[in-house]
Amino acid sequence: MSQPEQPVSTGIDTLDDIMHGGFTADRLYLIEGYPGTGKTTLAIQFLLDGAAKGERGLYVSLSETREELEGVAVSHGWSLEGIDIHELVDQEKLTQEQSQYTMFEPSEIELGVTIDGVLEKVQAIQPQRVVFDSLSEMRLLAQSPLRYRRQILALKQFFVGRGCTTIMLDDKSGGDMAVDLNDQQLQSIAHGVIRLEQSLNHYGAERRYLRVIKHRGRDFIGGTHDVLLKRGGMQVYPRKTVETAQWQSSGDLISSGNTELDALLGGGLMEGTSTLLLGPAGVGKSSTATQFAIAAAERGERAVFFEFEESQHAFLQRSRGLGFEIDRHIESGLIELHQFSAGETTPAGFASQVRQAIKPDTQGRKATIVTIDSLNGFLNSMPHEQFLLIQLNDILQMLGRHGIVSFLITAQHGMLGTAMKTPLDASYMADNVLLFRYFESAGAIRQAISMVKKRTGKHEHTIREFLLTDRGLSIGNPLADFHGVLSGTPSYRGSREDLIHRGGTDA
Repeated sequence: MSQPEQPVSTGIDTLDDIMHGGFTADRLYLIEGYPGTGKTTLAIQFLLDGAAKGERGLYVSLSETREELEGVAVSHGWSLEGIDIHELVDQEKLTQEQSQYTMFEPSEIELGVTIDGVLEKVQAIQPQRVVFDSLSEMRLLAQSPLRYRRQILALKQFFVGRGCTTIMLDDKSGGDMAVDLNDQQLQSIAHGVIRLEQSLNHYGAERRYLRVIKHRGRDFIGGTHDVLLKRGGMQVYPRKTVETAQWQSSGDLISSGNTELDALLGGGLMEGTSTLLLGPAGVGKSSTATQFAIAAAERGERAVFFEFEESQHAFLQRSRGLGFEIDRHIESGLIELHQFSAGETTPAGFASQVRQAIKPDTQGRKATIVTIDSLNGFLNSMPHEQFLLIQLNDILQMLGRHGIVSFLITAQHGMLGTAMKTPLDASYMADNVLLFRYFESAGAIRQAISMVKKRTGKHEHTIREFLLTDRGLSIGNPLADFHGVLSGTPSYRGSREDLIHRGGTDA
């Protein structure tokens, strides 16, 4: 029994993953999408991948000149050397020939001449990969749906069996014939169909995405996958990945490097869990996450920050102010910062960057801490997207399967009292919830911290005073003599000596 042929790469690794290996060899595929969605870029990447593997490639262009194609390649830093380009029949010569016909429609002669030229070129060079650009020109030449379909079928029969994988580009234009019925007929002929689309948002850049509509006899990851076009080619971000490896928890607790904080957490946080850091702005949520990152770096493990609000400069200044040796750990690669701009991020693009960032580095060091700072910034950076919390939950689940402790920082609206509001309920996604509060005492604003949820073990149920110092985090004794700390307006029944000494007038 013969072994099935190896798939043919699309030229984009992540698209190969979506299609579970790539194109089926010696088959015809349809790439459809309106102008500007990236069809030509994808087609050139497909041919360049073949050229790199020693396979002959042919680009049949019915709509663009060689100079235009080379311009596209240059814009991405590519060279089309080694790829054969066959252009449309010379228009001046064709016009002269058409003037001699009296018994036939010129379109019939033009279509025949065009197709014959393509077939002759294919027979002459015997390519392993062919791009046919574009079908909209053939629609115009055919002038009738029946003739157009017959011609596509004839091309399919010609290519199949020649050891040639063919993709046809369709920009969904071509007059009245470019209707849904004809699109469906064309899709039924093709072995597989990929659709490229784009939409304009109210803010930020347009969003491009890709869908695999059909892949006969093969499985694939359905749904929409984000696409980015930039110098270097098309990048595809799958909405999810197929993970075969299953991580087994050993039940280890991840230490913060702060004895008092670990005690509050019940010894630390269980590996593979997610923690929601909830409280008003400036109370110390990001600093607490940084404490865990520093401790991981000291153990030789990597920590990754995904910043949607704080700039790198502000992050470094804050960390230095706490006495953390942040510069040394960033220089060694044990702490990474990834910055995101509002309106320039897509859910699948973000998820792909997370998956890439947690892979072991060149020295084999794995990531154990991931911080998303903040949930508010994450949501505001993609205001046009729906179901962001569901997609974020998928990311947290993926991090958990890799044994990574993740922190999700969320700022509440308001500073003190019962007027504070949570922008959305994300606590159901988190295994742990660490709550921060401001409270007033003797004319001074103080901070409190408490663990209100931990799915994977015991923890303290106390409320402790919390202070940021130039030597890191300082956790005080339980605020046993206070009542109403979590509301922000407590009453105090004890002695001031029980509070953390802060110097100055608050001595």
